[in-house]
Amino acid sequence: MPRTVNTVTGPIDVDQLGPTLMHEHLLIGYPGWEADTLRPGPSRDEMVATCVGKIEALQAIGVRSMLDPCPNDLGRDVSLAKEVAERTGFNIICATGLYKEDEGGYAHWHFRRQVGTAIEQMAELFVHELTRGIGDTGVKAGIIKVATGVGQITDYEYSVLEAAAMAALETGAPITTHTDQGTMGDVQQQFLVDKGVPAHRIIIGHSCGSADHDYHTGILDQGSYLGFDRFGLDILVPDTQRVEALVKLLKKQRESQIVVSHDGVWCTRGEPFPQVMLDMMDPEVLMDPTHFHRRIVPRLLEAGVSQAQIDTMLVDNPRRFFAGENPPVHPAD
Repeated sequence: MPRTVNTVTGPIDVDQLGPTLMHEHLLIGYPGWEADTLRPGPSRDEMVATCVGKIEALQAIGVRSMLDPCPNDLGRDVSLAKEVAERTGFNIICATGLYKEDEGGYAHWHFRRQVGTAIEQMAELFVHELTRGIGDTGVKAGIIKVATGVGQITDYEYSVLEAAAMAALETGAPITTHTDQGTMGDVQQQFLVDKGVPAHRIIIGHSCGSADHDYHTGILDQGSYLGFDRFGLDILVPDTQRVEALVKLLKKQRESQIVVSHDGVWCTRGEPFPQVMLDMMDPEVLMDPTHFHRRIVPRLLEAGVSQAQIDTMLVDNPRRFFAGENPPVHPAD
């Protein structure tokens, strides 16, 4: 496997990644945002300034890289990501892929499915963006993003998963997923593996949405990574539950297959999130990309987790994942 990964400013050796957050968003825009001409959202300059400020805060605590797994149909702007990366010297990896049916660009691909070409065209798109570039930006994606909803995978979402598997096999690119409420990650994993994707090339994202230890260990035992990547989003699941579930895994020495992040959304296309939603979140934590380091790491250490285990999740696992290396064999319980 190659020892390089595509960033928005070009390929780098995986050893240059350093401490890496594996699921953060510079910006998103739910499909249809452009139709609301009364609420266009922040200007490009405002978004760049916001993102530069967030990254400078990360650099101040030693973080060197991040994965922004925004799929094509959720407001992705790789030109903005490139500008931010160039201004800061920060490594940003972007994705190619499509979001889940209920909140993504379903309408376009539903039409393509009616004429029987959707899966092939999706795969062609993913391969092109991984190997040749995204539009005329010259930016190449470094990963494929897929997503499914709560408690089931729709026919459309299975189409995206199949196209992602096809592209992953052709290019060798890894896959990261979105799950809702800690469901369907095991089904995502099994489908992709059955299509030929190596399990260690898959991150099952938002696994911290579940406190089910058997669900977590089942995915780990099959060889994939867990994304404990929504720290700070207490509006969905309290961090107390995430920390408890993570500590339980770390006490069984499962750190070699876990990556961490916040799933923060730093900017939005169109109108920002409603104030009623923002009022339900801790203002000190809200979209703070340093939250894991400043507030979660001390709690992990207090619970008996070692600094070496934390470093494994932040440094070793992202490097190993993008290099395509198998995780270390886990000792028998």
